[in-house]
Amino acid sequence: MGNRLSKIYTRTGDDGTTGLGDGTRTPKDSARVTAYGTVDELNSSLGMLLALEIPDPVRECLTQVQHDLFDLGGELCIPGMAMVFDADIERLEHTLDSFNEDLPPLKDFILPAGGLPASTCHLARTICRRAEREVITLGRHETVRGEATRYLNRLSDLLFVIARVLARAGGHGEVLWQHERRRRPAS
Repeated sequence: MGNRLSKIYTRTGDDGTTGLGDGTRTPKDSARVTAYGTVDELNSSLGMLLALEIPDPVRECLTQVQHDLFDLGGELCIPGMAMVFDADIERLEHTLDSFNEDLPPLKDFILPAGGLPASTCHLARTICRRAEREVITLGRHETVRGEATRYLNRLSDLLFVIARVLARAGGHGEVLWQHERRRRPAS
């Protein structure tokens, strides 16, 4: 492959633009850059989660997801590129079902807590939801394949389930929202 990044700074972005994967320049605050930048942020948050003690099946799953997110970032960075496919989404669904089958049904909302790994996973989930919204925004202005949005949608669901798994695995358990803690007087 050679040395692709032999010089890290180029000064070409000093004017507020950045280069897309197809060589075109675009403003750094464009919807496209915002979308793939948030996918990169999501990937970094998963890297933080992977730095913690987590069960091996979760580690294997999230490592694959990091590769997928790198592909998705590439797809968003190169207009017209396809790097995330229905098979990737189906894999997420299968994995989600597998992790979810041993969890008790949810009867209440849970708070984004449950120990450091679970909380870190919840943070990644919220970044994933933002990435999904930003890809939708991009799709209002430019062509975006539906697989990109569907992948992020399924991934946020998977991260929710993994956060539940991690809360239990860490011995902290899930923190239920106490919706009745603040009874409001009837008018």
